[in-house]
Amino acid sequence: MSTTQIEKRESNLDAGERGTKTVYVHTFGCQMNKADSENMLGLLDEIGYKQTEDVKGADLMILNTCAIREGAEDKVYSYLGAWNKFKQKRPGTLIAVGGCVAQDEGEKLVARAPYVDIVFGTHNLFRLPELVNRAQETNQHVVEVFQELPEDLPELPVIRQNDFSAWVSVIYGCDYNCTYCIVPYVRGRERSRTPDEVLKEIKELADAGYKEVTLLGQNVTAYGHDLKPVRHLGHLIEMVGELDSIKRIRFLTGHPRDLNPEIIDSVKRTPSACEYFHIPVQAGDDRTLRRMARGYTIDFYRKKIDEIRSRIPDAAITSDLIVGFPGETEDEFLNTVRLVEEMCFDACNTAAYSPRPHTPSKSWGEQVPEDVKFERLRLLNTVVSEVSHRRNKRYLGQTVELLVEGLSQRNDERLMGRTRSNKVVHFEGPVELTGKLVNVKIEAANPWALRGTLAN
Repeated sequence: MSTTQIEKRESNLDAGERGTKTVYVHTFGCQMNKADSENMLGLLDEIGYKQTEDVKGADLMILNTCAIREGAEDKVYSYLGAWNKFKQKRPGTLIAVGGCVAQDEGEKLVARAPYVDIVFGTHNLFRLPELVNRAQETNQHVVEVFQELPEDLPELPVIRQNDFSAWVSVIYGCDYNCTYCIVPYVRGRERSRTPDEVLKEIKELADAGYKEVTLLGQNVTAYGHDLKPVRHLGHLIEMVGELDSIKRIRFLTGHPRDLNPEIIDSVKRTPSACEYFHIPVQAGDDRTLRRMARGYTIDFYRKKIDEIRSRIPDAAITSDLIVGFPGETEDEFLNTVRLVEEMCFDACNTAAYSPRPHTPSKSWGEQVPEDVKFERLRLLNTVVSEVSHRRNKRYLGQTVELLVEGLSQRNDERLMGRTRSNKVVHFEGPVELTGKLVNVKIEAANPWALRGTLAN
């Protein structure tokens, strides 16, 4: 990535006015997908495609897909159907599908949606410019899906979507085989980038004025186990922490088994490392965890949370939870509810179980009825909300540091930013504060966000 690519984004958005080809990217899913989309924009910039926010007028429309939940494919085809109408009005327009659904479906995408021109997977993103050129030259479908990441994965250009906070992928894939999860199938096995590669990218971000980086991986806490010499995420956090202009370091998302005490200690002693841990537990019952093949017990998870809070008492801890896993009893579900109360999570991502292709649990005969799943989800969300509200009330009267992200989506007259503990805060102030660190006094709290005023 070059500094010039960082600086280009604003001019790229009006590129259509200058007669160059334009690309529109819509992203589903996690932060890894968002990072991939930034790489897509960087790669296509090199062959003359400039980013546009006008999907109807784009020369190339890319859908970057997520397969983590049931119904993902239906959402993809719904979008593609709408895009085909735009394509019919503009001959020569290309439609491409990438990401996890593309990795899984491959040729099936074109069979079901023959107006799709390009299908590429998660492992061959770096070949996107060649695939686009081939589709233009041949006027034929181009479908290319690698089954594994290449041994020598090239460093990819990137066009960031803001100029103060950046995603940085540090490890790809996942070596766990949770019985509900499609990620190992569509993202492959774990492979860490070297510290030199990661630091080179982050130093360029620092030189360009970025204040925050988030280290990304499907299992980011496993970072470095496959390197020689072996490293761990804490080493990387401390290395990044030596860059004075990077004010905040975050990491997402990890597995409890790989969160060793050394990582926690590195967060504690690195001033720019944020006091925030996202540690998915998925269920609050040991039998359910065994059947999910998570590889730990609730007591193990409880000790991990204790390790964090004993070292960093004010750390915010969030988690992921699934309800209605095949065979889950009412008592087992209630154990999950009790765990939320006990752990006092700051927030939780919750979902009803979705049977996914290529996963063992999809074919199990103990599927929980949909109405039961969603009633359990409703109850769990109520408890998560109550616990989150209690946690947020701790901030009342405090003055906290925010990195301002821009206008609030809920109120155009307010700005929003995030605390080091990843709390969303709304406040009134000039839009020119976007990208800056400011202090705000907290005056109100609800389960999802805080509200305050600029501190003098």
